[in-house]
Amino acid sequence: MASCTPTTPAPSGTAAPPTTPTGTERGLAPVAAADARALLSTLPTKGRGPKTGYARDEFGYAWMDTADGVPLSHNGCDTRNDVLKLHGHDIRYRAGSDCVITSMTLYDPYTAKTITWTKSKASSIQIDHIVPLSYAWQLGAAHWPEPKREQLANDPLNLLPVSGPANSAKRDSGPASWLPPNKKIRCAYAVRFAQVTLKYDLPVTPADKTQMLRQCEG
Repeated sequence: MASCTPTTPAPSGTAAPPTTPTGTERGLAPVAAADARALLSTLPTKGRGPKTGYARDEFGYAWMDTADGVPLSHNGCDTRNDVLKLHGHDIRYRAGSDCVITSMTLYDPYTAKTITWTKSKASSIQIDHIVPLSYAWQLGAAHWPEPKREQLANDPLNLLPVSGPANSAKRDSGPASWLPPNKKIRCAYAVRFAQVTLKYDLPVTPADKTQMLRQCEG
């Protein structure tokens, strides 16, 4: 059974500028407030459009390995297992496979807890789309070509394995409606959200930009 325990590791990885990192570093790191605000201030804003026509399949089938133009694609492993491998520790694989992970431990930046995970309790860890696909659809992705939507859905920059309950609580919220329970990484989360939107030329809502700047007041 999966378990969650408090922990105080120094998470590695990067969330600070440059504007478009690869997303292949582990976790979310602290961000200098001045650098964060400089980045966040560049975000264009727009109101959410209708959700009409949105479906998960508009972004390709789940965890496809064939999305072009993103790290880790076309390596023979699906995106979910790639992301678990990227962020996990003490990883074990299914017999005969170097892709399918059956158990691991994960430091979850959203809750600041370490999760001991097994595949039999798969939902205890979920892969968060930092910029939710429905959010992207309403802010402009509805008009993208399908390959660009597939990139967003499978780009490690936009993916983070986290506590299942925390991810379920987020749903398709932007930062004005949901932020990670762990207050220490809220600025880093805002920066990563911004990095994804800037990479894909997406605006954010005015309320989201205001809240993101608020998290990085320093």
